[in-house]
Amino acid sequence: MTPYALPDFENKICPPEELAGRIASLPRPLVFTNGCFDILHRGHVTYLAQARAQGASLLVALNTDESVRRLGKGDDRPINRLPERAAVMAALACVDLVTWFDADTPLELILATRPDVLVKGGDWTVDKIVGSREVLGWGGAVHSIPFLHQTSTTATLEKIRKAEGQA
Repeated sequence: MTPYALPDFENKICPPEELAGRIASLPRPLVFTNGCFDILHRGHVTYLAQARAQGASLLVALNTDESVRRLGKGDDRPINRLPERAAVMAALACVDLVTWFDADTPLELILATRPDVLVKGGDWTVDKIVGSREVLGWGGAVHSIPFLHQTSTTATLEKIRKAEGQA
């Protein structure tokens, strides 16, 4: 039997305590975004590619499972646990580094990483994006990217649950 090594994309997964050393090697401008990214869909990957286009590298910070639960998305959320969500995120070509945060907001990570560009989806106005004041204060840019595809994990789960009830 041939032994297999972990895929290279697994190297993009970075614990928060190792983040400072890892981002130093990323090309600038550094783009930062965050979210749950529970069940990845077309809206997510389009948004992530658009975020990456705003700079030379993209750092994605995922909510931990506990943080997702505190957001009130449902008792069974996240469907996919953090290690699975991080691996799927790291496998995307547009993503350069993946980390996570357990707080209710990613502000501490934003302050620690000092991104050049902060990005969120179109459901966030720039003035409501956590860290926008700080990033703008050090000369960075903040973008709210409009949705091109009206998809959501919540809607996908509702469709699945409805189909299960009809089976």
